[in-house]
Amino acid sequence: MTVTSPGARILSVAHHQPTRVLTNDDLAALVDTSDEWIRSRVGIATRRIAAEDESVADMAVAAAAKAVARAGVDAADIDLVTVATCTAVDRMPSVAARVARRLDIPTAAVFDLNAACAGFSYALANADLALRGGSGRTALVIGADKMSDFLDWEDRSTCVIFGDGAGAAVVGATDEARSDGIGPVVWGSRPERGSAITLETTGPAGPPALFRQDGRVVYRWALTSLAPVAREACERARVAPSDLAAVVTHQANLRIIEAVAGQIGAPQAIVARDVVDSGNTSAASVPLALSKLVERGEVPSGAPVLLLGFGAGLSYAAQVVGCP
Repeated sequence: MTVTSPGARILSVAHHQPTRVLTNDDLAALVDTSDEWIRSRVGIATRRIAAEDESVADMAVAAAAKAVARAGVDAADIDLVTVATCTAVDRMPSVAARVARRLDIPTAAVFDLNAACAGFSYALANADLALRGGSGRTALVIGADKMSDFLDWEDRSTCVIFGDGAGAAVVGATDEARSDGIGPVVWGSRPERGSAITLETTGPAGPPALFRQDGRVVYRWALTSLAPVAREACERARVAPSDLAAVVTHQANLRIIEAVAGQIGAPQAIVARDVVDSGNTSAASVPLALSKLVERGEVPSGAPVLLLGFGAGLSYAAQVVGCP
């Protein structure tokens, strides 16, 4: 008989970013743009770009190794490894399987998940549900993307937005319901608007896949649709928005982050603004931003934090978690 768990909580978080820093002035030498233009529209000052030989799996492993060490768990005790990514070039084995092999995790269930920029929140929800259902006691959840492989460096509307990186969390089942656990997820999509964000290829013989986005559609959708999702996640977790210690949204651009955070009704909460220094790192952005808040000691352990991922699809997912 399988024994279910009353809940799960995040035990640790960590992140990894490439060493190369790409500034707005660097981009201005490549495309018709400027530091002022980029800051005024998306709020980004710098972003990290992976080396040509640094893969999604490399970044995922680096972040995951730190998270496992911080959690103090034995790799042999990890039951599930899941990686949220939309930019893995190698299809098989999965990035999750590569992470498990390189970290000597022997028998975990492994799979990748593609919900684009909402991916980490989707993967965290899946891990939470798996542990609650008795399918294991410990999970490793990673968001990792190398967007620089798929950017049109002549398109100033998109190439200035993105960076590369990875963030990871170790999640553990709990033997009793806890206020610092992972709250119920609120997720969904608006697939009829899916063409607003694409990364498509015509096949092996065709041109390389390039990221495309209708920024106006995404901006309007985010500002009209996401705050109610966030408030519902708070309601399901029985946490008033006014009691949130932090709000960590997908780091899409600064204008969206600040507008959505303002609509949620948590004026006292710290709002993650990692996009300024890291750019939009897709599925890595939520765990990366959370990890930096934790590293700086800006949020007390156990305090309620709202996570809100959103992106292509148009997909979204929100949950309230206890700060690790």
